[in-house]
Amino acid sequence: MEEALTLDALSFFKEVREMQKETERRFQETERLMKQQSQETDRKFQDTDRKFQETDKKFQETDKKFDKTDILIGRLGNRLGDFVEGMVKPSAVRIFQERGIKVHQVSRGVEAERDKKKIQIDLLVVNDVELVAVECKSSLSIDDVNEHLDRLTKVKIFLPQYRDMRVMGAVAAMVIPENVGKYAYKKGLFVLCQKGDSMVILNDDKFKPALW
Repeated sequence: MEEALTLDALSFFKEVREMQKETERRFQETERLMKQQSQETDRKFQDTDRKFQETDKKFQETDKKFDKTDILIGRLGNRLGDFVEGMVKPSAVRIFQERGIKVHQVSRGVEAERDKKKIQIDLLVVNDVELVAVECKSSLSIDDVNEHLDRLTKVKIFLPQYRDMRVMGAVAAMVIPENVGKYAYKKGLFVLCQKGDSMVILNDDKFKPALW
């Protein structure tokens, strides 16, 4: 009987030791997993930090590109100003006089404001009875033409000193796509385009300007 109890006790203690070993093994495995997860988390944080640094670097590069773009836009604006002053203005006098429109005055950058609304005309060609409002662009688009057509409907409202005059419109550009030039022509606008060192009119002799 005592021998049986001794065997049972030994078996019990053996089982307890096995359980302790299993528990220790599990603790070690858990510790290993926690360490691995900690290392993985740390790696992810490092990756995230690296990505933040890369993103910040890209933002800095983008800022530099924006600065360069601002400079280019400024240069383009200056170029367009030179284009208006150096080519369109003197050519407009010649072109419109050849079309029977006398030119007494040419004004650049005419602005007017009424009821907190504004209008700006790049070039205003005027005589005693006629006025030509010229919109100048580096490259002309359909939207540019439509905006100018809308602007022409407001000339006499914003510039009432010209309300008794015949108002006509013109567009001038360094580059005018063929379809845009035809569209402006059909809408009754004079179309002036850069050719070499001067401006030429694309309207034929049959053209009749629209009046506002």
